[in-house]
Amino acid sequence: MPPEACAYALARYSRSPDSIRESLEWVRRHDSRRFLEHYYFQYGHASIADLGHLAVCFEGVSELAATEIEDEPLWDGQAKSSRYQDYSRAQPVTPPELTEEQAMTYHRIATQLLATYSKVHAAVLGALQERLPRPADMSPESYQRNLAARAFDVARYLLFLGAPTNVGQVTSIRTLEKQIRRLKISEYAELRELAEEIAAALAAPPACTWYSGVPADPVAPTLARFAGPDEYQRSVREQLRLWAQQNLPAPQAVEPRAVDLVMPRDPAADAVATLLYPVTDRPYRELYEMAAGWSPSMRREVLELATRPRGERDELPRAFRSAPYVFDIVMDIGAWRDLHRHRRCHQYRQAFTSRLGYDTPPILGEVGLEADFRRAIEEALTAAASLPEPASHYLLPFATRSRFLFKMDFAEADYICRLRTSVKGHFSYRRIAWEMKQALERAQPELGRLIQATPPWVEDPLRR
Repeated sequence: MPPEACAYALARYSRSPDSIRESLEWVRRHDSRRFLEHYYFQYGHASIADLGHLAVCFEGVSELAATEIEDEPLWDGQAKSSRYQDYSRAQPVTPPELTEEQAMTYHRIATQLLATYSKVHAAVLGALQERLPRPADMSPESYQRNLAARAFDVARYLLFLGAPTNVGQVTSIRTLEKQIRRLKISEYAELRELAEEIAAALAAPPACTWYSGVPADPVAPTLARFAGPDEYQRSVREQLRLWAQQNLPAPQAVEPRAVDLVMPRDPAADAVATLLYPVTDRPYRELYEMAAGWSPSMRREVLELATRPRGERDELPRAFRSAPYVFDIVMDIGAWRDLHRHRRCHQYRQAFTSRLGYDTPPILGEVGLEADFRRAIEEALTAAASLPEPASHYLLPFATRSRFLFKMDFAEADYICRLRTSVKGHFSYRRIAWEMKQALERAQPELGRLIQATPPWVEDPLRR
């Protein structure tokens, strides 16, 4: 069924003594568009839109766009794998903001990164084949596939946020509406254009159907008409950024920690710190301790900036979602792309940057390519600095470090640490997940020691 008709049928099913078959027959004879327009978009019965689901695929979008597409708590989907797919022939996605001359610089550096990516993959694959002969009980196909994936784990550090990818998602109408509204206020032109493309696709019949030749209704025409930009969230973001610039003291000169666990005790200070985190480049701990020391009136300034423009149906910003464990993590973008998939925690990120440096896989020194790798990365970072923000972010390699915030309960911390320290995981996020477990064990030994995590020095490269 079309998603909007399905939502109508199930909504009626909950409000009628009729069977589901009778409800379906009713919906066939009535206009689901008028129903949704009246009850969902005008009266705000939001749960109705959770009853209709649809699949949307994004092809040839940038890795940066993929991270923004996926940034929904109630989201199910997958993106193209950098572990099992070869990006060497990829055609970079050009940010629409760039001039012709800037685009030439962008493509020149992107081409160099992909050339080094191919070189690194071939060298690391050869080294792994020498180091790890094929076990007698492993097929040649499995052996080659496993080692190629491990080599891509190293080479992917040279991929960049402008590399093309595909994303497939399944969401409810309600989640898709939030996604469109959020993307329409994105700082990136590619995301704003994608939001318009989504709306246009929803107003048309599906591009792909399981049964060929069967006429199809428009996918979600009512949603396409009503999903406008989220002006409330745009206003909050701009006002908080301006307030931070005008009111925060000079930042402390602190060496960034890879993983910093904070267990906030002051809910108001936690909300203030989390609101300011994405619009600054400061550690969460610094923001939280400052906010905890402010007067109630100063904290109120920030809290009111985030709530004053709120309309009757606007949801509070995510920053008001709390959890007992707050992990402020400085890690490479590649590792974050994997950890970003965890939906049972609240996530926030600061603007992508080159100021926090980059990571270099140790094996590159063994294969004699560390100098080539560093040269490619540093040329990319230099070129990115010459481009206007935020389009410059597209040229940042996956090796580049940035700052990300994860709030979670113990069950989610256990799940992430256990899953992401597994020997089949990427070495970068394995280290991060292990440090999360160590931080928890120091803060709460009774709980922390319950987490069954694998130390990063335990390896088995032939496992998938």
